[in-house]
Amino acid sequence: MNKDAYKDMWVHVEHDGKTIHPVSLELCCQVRKLCDQSGDGLVAVVPGELEQEQLDKLSDCGIDKLILVSGQGYDRYSTQAYSNLYVELCEKYRPSAVFVGASVNGRDFAPHFAARLETGCTSDATELIYNPQTRDIEFVEPAAGGKIMAVITIPELRPQVGTIRPGTFKYAPAGKREHIQIIREKISTLPEDIPTKLLAYKANEADPELDISTAQRVVCVGDGLKDESLPMYRELAALLGAKLAATRPVVDRELLPYRLQVGQSGVMIKPKLYICFGVSGAVNHVTGVDAELFIAVNRDENAAIFNYCDYGIVGDMDEVCQEMIQALKNAQA
Repeated sequence: MNKDAYKDMWVHVEHDGKTIHPVSLELCCQVRKLCDQSGDGLVAVVPGELEQEQLDKLSDCGIDKLILVSGQGYDRYSTQAYSNLYVELCEKYRPSAVFVGASVNGRDFAPHFAARLETGCTSDATELIYNPQTRDIEFVEPAAGGKIMAVITIPELRPQVGTIRPGTFKYAPAGKREHIQIIREKISTLPEDIPTKLLAYKANEADPELDISTAQRVVCVGDGLKDESLPMYRELAALLGAKLAATRPVVDRELLPYRLQVGQSGVMIKPKLYICFGVSGAVNHVTGVDAELFIAVNRDENAAIFNYCDYGIVGDMDEVCQEMIQALKNAQA
């Protein structure tokens, strides 16, 4: 395979017709850095209609090209329509890599179109590295239940396709380029070619307490938690105006739901304040936290968590939690 025949890195822009999914903006910002290293152009691919204000947000991320795709099949999500779109575009323009946010839809159609192109697709990457020697993307992702980090490459096939977990990268716009090339394509997938039919739609009844991805304050409990002590940490979180979260062992014990699991096998978070109790400090957990202020409580003074926190407290987690609750109540009195 001649790698010179493939150029530019693409980011799939997921949206609902009004707002771009945050993971797409995060990806554009991160892939901009990879393109600066590789010399590729950064291309944002937008299926369906999107308002100009949102397109301006993409421009601010430093994109070089914008592919706007119109046609049938994008009124609602369809595996076939999105897969057809990328198969046709990739065969025409031959990108070096295509990055897709690991949303429900992204995880569905990315491996589908990659298989049709007979190339590889990695899933749920949490780090992207450009190797200048091989000119390959190194996709880093948790494996073996999050116990190890695997580095996956696609050295013999193009494009390199991968899904990236939301919240992995920061939305940090690099600034609008002086010139952005606008490419308009029309690719349609007819209704008879889509084997599914929408019968009805009902929005999820979302519980805001289960959404920790954008929480500014988080109280996290680890495997040191006693079952009967959980209400205490709920109280502390409430006093702090924080969301309660957990590590994987706590979720495995079914004390808290999976949506509250912090780490590379759960939710990546970027809070202003993060306080964890009884958390050992496993790599797959701490690399899922990017906090402005990180406080850890553990009775083991040699716990790995103390290598990552800003402030560490050695002591019984329940006793420390009770002291914090009392201090907050006194301050409010």
